[in-house]
Amino acid sequence: MKEKAENIPVYSLHNFSKAEGENQQFQVEVFDANRHFAVKYPHRHDFYEVLYLAKGTGFHVIDGNKYEIKPPCVFFMSPGQAHKIEVSHDIEGYIFIFTAEFYLINKSNQNRLIEFPFFFTVQQDNPPLIFENEQDILFLETLFKKGIKEMEKVNIDTVELLRSLLDLILTSSALLYRSDEKLLKGKGHIVVKKFLQLVEENYNLNLSVAEYANKMALTPNHLTQTVTQLTGKTSSEIIKSKQILEIKRLLVHSNLSVTEIALRLNFTDQSYFAKFFKREVGVSPLQYRVKSLNG
Repeated sequence: MKEKAENIPVYSLHNFSKAEGENQQFQVEVFDANRHFAVKYPHRHDFYEVLYLAKGTGFHVIDGNKYEIKPPCVFFMSPGQAHKIEVSHDIEGYIFIFTAEFYLINKSNQNRLIEFPFFFTVQQDNPPLIFENEQDILFLETLFKKGIKEMEKVNIDTVELLRSLLDLILTSSALLYRSDEKLLKGKGHIVVKKFLQLVEENYNLNLSVAEYANKMALTPNHLTQTVTQLTGKTSSEIIKSKQILEIKRLLVHSNLSVTEIALRLNFTDQSYFAKFFKREVGVSPLQYRVKSLNG
């Protein structure tokens, strides 16, 4: 049986950084078979990630969605997402990881990150950006290489340059990224992405639609109408979907008992928790655990 932890590990940026101290807000480096860290899979991050892969093969699973690695391509990840990556030994590329604070510190528009079509996506998927133009590939690689060079001499001036390089990477990628989100403009789009971000940050609190709406200074009805219009799902369905996903992860990847998982996700009624899971999944939590571990 696979080794299991007490929870899905959450890694902060300093876990992946060569710099000393825990206040590191960014890191740019080569991504290859020599990039080894003592991390467990699946795991989640509390930072954003841009992973460019130039060579190699494999699969990248993000929040249960499995994507084949077909270089050259770029994967984008938002804070809170759980992922597992399996790559060949000849994998080559670059990675830029950063906190929201690093990117937004000088931005007048504090929604800028979630406005990008690949972060906190309305469709809740993460397909990679696939390149079709050699010039676009060379441009992006140049930005990453420049970033890695600047990391060697990080000071006040180079931090601003790295922030600008990141902005170029994200903005140029957004122009090439194929997504229906490009057609979604306006306040409603941002409302949905903010809601998805809040669900990602607060799923363990078992909040109601009304409590999420209150956090966003909206009425529950307005929130649900906007979410349903853009996603085809109600606010309640999205909250439940996230809860079920996390319960499944803990059943398969942790040693926590069903009672402990219920408490971890703020379900105070054990009987209701079991009924909720069975209603949504079709089997009891214990049946799901046994089936997953033996399957």
